[in-house]
Amino acid sequence: LRELFFPGVAVPFSRTRPDCERIHREMGKSGVTLTLLWQEYCEECRQNGDIPLMYSQFCLCYQKYARSANATMRMVRKPGESAEVDWAGQKGFWLDPETGERFEASIFVGVLSSSRYAYVEAFPSQNQESWLNAHANMFRYFGGVPRILIPDNLKTGIAKPDRYEPVVNRLYRELAEHYGTAVIPTRVGKPRDKANAEGTVGTISTWVLAALRERNFFSLRELNEGIREKLDRFNAKPFQKKEGSRLDAFLAEEKDLLLPLPKNPYELSSWKKVTADKSYHVLVEKMLYSVPYEYIGHEMEVRLTRSVVEVFFEGQRICSHARIFGRIGQCVTVPSHMPPSHREHRQWEGSRFIEWAADVGPHTEIVMRGLLSAHKIEQQSYKSCQGLVRLGDVHSFERLEAACGKALLYTPRPGYRNVKTILTTGQDRVDPVAASEKKPEEEARESLGGIVRGAEYYRGGNDRC
Repeated sequence: LRELFFPGVAVPFSRTRPDCERIHREMGKSGVTLTLLWQEYCEECRQNGDIPLMYSQFCLCYQKYARSANATMRMVRKPGESAEVDWAGQKGFWLDPETGERFEASIFVGVLSSSRYAYVEAFPSQNQESWLNAHANMFRYFGGVPRILIPDNLKTGIAKPDRYEPVVNRLYRELAEHYGTAVIPTRVGKPRDKANAEGTVGTISTWVLAALRERNFFSLRELNEGIREKLDRFNAKPFQKKEGSRLDAFLAEEKDLLLPLPKNPYELSSWKKVTADKSYHVLVEKMLYSVPYEYIGHEMEVRLTRSVVEVFFEGQRICSHARIFGRIGQCVTVPSHMPPSHREHRQWEGSRFIEWAADVGPHTEIVMRGLLSAHKIEQQSYKSCQGLVRLGDVHSFERLEAACGKALLYTPRPGYRNVKTILTTGQDRVDPVAASEKKPEEEARESLGGIVRGAEYYRGGNDRC
């Protein structure tokens, strides 16, 4: 009312300043934002009869405090939110116990952004496998997973650096998805985006690697045992400018806020391109796995782990199989992958073919066993075996048995065509007594279904044509 009736009279007043130190502590907690803290601050002012700052003034006040406290990027690193990962510039070394040859080891460093709790491990190289295994081991050491991973733009992590839409390496993305975390790389040329890891790398070089410089290690495992010993001491070492240690901060503020580890551990995978053959199978590590028959002739991608084979077409998974080991050439076929006509003959497998042939007769069984053993991969013989079954349907079991017996007189391993020729030419119906009276040349001519010339033909003369 005073302002309404006496607008020209200024009434001096002061607004209550927020507790910036408390705000800074609260900002370190997961889910807390400046907007939420401003709303709580306004409510507190109203309860006390004070006048709060506007939101823009509130933020400006806190920013000034943060700058004066040198709390730039750290103020947005909430417990359990992120981990910064990198390869250290300094190398570790180990010696071959027999030759004395010196081997170089790359050092992986991972740091939780809030508590600065660190993980360090030596690897034989900085390749993709080492990078992924380092992360899996780091999560196991932390006992949980941060929500964000912050790497540099290295090739084993980032396939295509970009300021706005960086492309994460496929295998690295798979690892992140398995653990439920996200990969957000630093901006190119912006090391302060990953200041904790950058700073810890230098400190680690002094407290861990330099401290081991006088010790000889005779395997990578021994080197990592030495690193782990120094790492545990490093994490328990008191901070210089504040109370507690990295371990204290981790246990008190961060450990319980990490995402839980997945039930199944991460399995390193590899990818390869394959094409489905006419038998609707793909060849992976010398084993055959079926795909839906509609994909015959199409190029696909296979993701291979220690336990699973997954097949993808145009980015979509179309099937998966448990991976098989042992004898080369084994085949896994899912009935639903087969065309309808093949599904009808699903029961015709090796043992079933032999069982059927045995019912026909002993000669047919011998021929069938020979067909099944004609190829390294048994399934490659199935068409010939089905052909033999078809001959029994077209003619009769009696004729087929006789034809197989006839074929076995000429070769111990007759093929499908041999038996078919005998049946189509009627040789299975020839009287054995009459056949025994024929000359050898005539018998061979009939059995082979071809033209066999006698010895007289080659003795000379001009009447050969």
